[in-house]
This record gives sequence, structure tokens and C-alpha cells, in this order.
Amino acid sequence: MPHWLNYALTFTGITGLTGVVLLYMYQCKLIYPASFPEGSRQEVALPSDFGMQYTEENLLTRDGVKLKSYIIIQADKEQAKRSPTILYFHGHRLPIAKIFHDRSKCNVVMLSYRGYGKSEGSPNEKGLRIDAQTMLDFVREHPILKDTPLVAYGQSIGGAVAIDLVSRNEDSFSGLMIENTFLSLPKLIPSVMPFLKHFTFLCHQQWPSEKSIQRIVKTPILFLAGARDELIPPAHMIKLSELSESRAEKPGYFTAIHEFLEKHVLRQTEEEKETPTLDASYVDGRLVDENNDTSFQLVSGVTDEEGMTHSFQVESIELDEE
Repeated sequence: MPHWLNYALTFTGITGLTGVVLLYMYQCKLIYPASFPEGSRQEVALPSDFGMQYTEENLLTRDGVKLKSYIIIQADKEQAKRSPTILYFHGHRLPIAKIFHDRSKCNVVMLSYRGYGKSEGSPNEKGLRIDAQTMLDFVREHPILKDTPLVAYGQSIGGAVAIDLVSRNEDSFSGLMIENTFLSLPKLIPSVMPFLKHFTFLCHQQWPSEKSIQRIVKTPILFLAGARDELIPPAHMIKLSELSESRAEKPGYFTAIHEFLEKHVLRQTEEEKETPTLDASYVDGRLVDENNDTSFQLVSGVTDEEGMTHSFQVESIELDEE
């Protein structure tokens, strides 16, 4: 073998090995881009920027990390006590929180994970689990929120956090809503980084939602999957819904997304049920938001023997910016 080829192969091997080692060591920075975009840890949007009154709480985790949380409660305290409380595991998408608060009349609790925003620490799977549990423990002791129906809502990796939290605290929750969430990080890698598909065994950040969701046996679940999502293939959400539905008794079809909150979460009297929570209408099995040109297509759901809804699947979502 020519010396130059031997050197080239050696260099390629060393470079590849170095890349794999660096991937293993720095994967948390890839998975949790806490400092992206630049300045995101200095300039943090607040609920007040979107016209919402809030209180800011500093939470201390059991491993000594200080977290920033934002508590957005309905102005009328009596209404607040009757309203669902959304534990929002988000990408700091405050416009969505505003919809929950202003239009759905929910209380909203938002948390900056460790390493994000004004929170201390560095993000990783173990740490985010602790952060989520810390937020739940805080809500369960809050003078107004402790007796409200709790709903976990998560997007992308926040969906994995929400699934994990509910699976470990199912008796505390009245509902779970997940949007564009993956089966697990190792199973997501071939889609987002195909060149690493043979090195998924190096992924120490797991988030095994496909296993965790099977431990949720009685909490109603709403699945939201965006057909245009460029990061997480819709097949992941479809599989998650199938894994959840395997524990139900009967298939069914549901056309009223607001019933997820009204029928299965809200503790309302018969008189209160006469007023819908969401401003929406239904056309041919679709929930149509006439104010925001937003539509959700509901394609399947499941019920148990008593007719209670345990999960929904949404095939496609179209959100047009105003």
C-alpha cells in the first residue's frame, strides 16, 4: 500500500474517531441549544410583553439549581380556581401561552429549564426531569392552583418532558397534550443527522417517550402532529398515539377539540358547560378557528368501556401567522 494512502486512511480514521468522541462529549449542547439564538439568555421575553399579568417565582431544585418560573393566573381568583392549569413545557412560545390564558381561560405555569433564560445550571436529561418535577411540586402547593385540574403541554423535546412527568405522577394530572414529539432521541437521529445513524448507541440523552407513554393508562391525551414539521417526522407521533391507544378498549372518532378541556379536564357545573371554553366551530370533522385561520384535523380517538376519551390523534395542523 502506498505510504500516502496509508497516511490518508490513518488521518481519516483519527478524524472520524475524534468526531465521534466530540459528539459523545458535547451532545447536550446540540440537543439543548440554550444559548441560541445569540443573546437569548440576556434578552428574555416576558408574559407582560404580550399583555399578560404574571408573577415570577424562583424555584430551587433538589440538586440546588435555581430556576425562573412565570405564573400566569386568571385575574378573577374564583375563576382561576375553577380553570385548568397548563404546565407548559415550551420553547418560550409566549403567543401560545396567551391563547391558553386569554381565550381558553386557563392558568399557565411556564418554566425556564436549567441553562435556559435566567435559570442557572446546564441542561441534560436528568436535570430537566428534576426541573419538571420541581415545577409540579410548586404547583401542588400553590394556594390557588393546587386544587385546579392540571394539564401538561409540551412541544418537541418539551413533549418528551411532559410525557415523562405525567408517567411518573399520573394521579396529579387531568390531561396531557403533546405536539410534534419524538419516540426517543436515538430513533430521531437518523432523520435529523443521517450521517450519524450508525452511532446512535453513543446517544446518552435518551428521552424514551415510546416507553414512558405506555405507563400512562388513565390520563386523557391529545396528540398534535404538524405535517410540515421539518425536524420530527409525523411517523413518530403516529407511533406514540398507537402505543397509547393499545391500552384503550374501543376506537372512536371525535370532532370537538375543546371537549378535551371541557369534558375531561374542567370541573364545571351543568350551567357552566353551556358556555364553550374555546371560540371555535366544527365543519366536516374539523375544528376551525374563525379568528386566527387555524385548523386542526382530528383523525382518530379512543374511549374506554365507560365512553371516556383516553387519547386523540391529530393528523395535520395548519397555523397561519396573522
